[in-house]
Amino acid sequence: MRVALAGKGGAGKTTISATLCRLVARAGSPVVAIDGDSNPNLALALGIDRERSSGAPFLPTSLVSRRLDGGPSLTAPVEEVVARHGIPGPDGVRLVLMGEPGHSSEGCLCSAHATVSAMLGDLGERPGTITVTDMEASPEHMSRGTTRHADLLLLVTEPYYRSLEAARRIARLADELPIPRVAVVANKVRSVGDAKAVAEFSERHGLELFGEVPWSDDVVQADLAGIPLLDAAPEGDAVSAITRLGEDIREAAHAMAAASAAVQGG
Repeated sequence: MRVALAGKGGAGKTTISATLCRLVARAGSPVVAIDGDSNPNLALALGIDRERSSGAPFLPTSLVSRRLDGGPSLTAPVEEVVARHGIPGPDGVRLVLMGEPGHSSEGCLCSAHATVSAMLGDLGERPGTITVTDMEASPEHMSRGTTRHADLLLLVTEPYYRSLEAARRIARLADELPIPRVAVVANKVRSVGDAKAVAEFSERHGLELFGEVPWSDDVVQADLAGIPLLDAAPEGDAVSAITRLGEDIREAAHAMAAASAAVQGG
């Protein structure tokens, strides 16, 4: 099961991604985390110390070749790529990083996006593994089709107009990709009115509402202290809500695996 999280900058994608990864891993699923942002922060949100994360290897673009159908593919088995380039994180999560700019004015990151796309494509051959990809705020990953192999695209949005509009625009672009399920996660929900606003917006634009995460000072305090939310407030409301998201993702993964097995069994 390959899950990607996208949305406006500051909506909470990285915090939710990191917490989801660890909770799903604790529940017994192998988890590969992909930082698909050229300004990476997922390692710190997971709880990988700065020294290890700053010296971590990026996915080399030499790993990519072209499939016969024109899409990107890895030149080595995906298990080998994860083992060689992944950073071990808390709770058994394995993190891989998309390349970031090494210098100013060195050009676009097309090949870095292609590498993430190839990883997602080949990770589809590991049905028991749950992959969580934290995408950058820019919709560039949609124009490049980076998440075309995702099984579930979660659009993280805050309950205000600009964030909701960003989610709507990404959803419109996602309609042009073969992503089977696109849904909204309402984050930083402070009131019944906030929840209602996101629900009404989602319904008006034909978007599934996957779940919601309440506003919590725990998130702010954890970030100020440089501590993962899951370690700072494991019993807090935000972690409880993300736990429910993780349970729904695991349930969807089991359903997808069962459907695939039924098709293969004929």
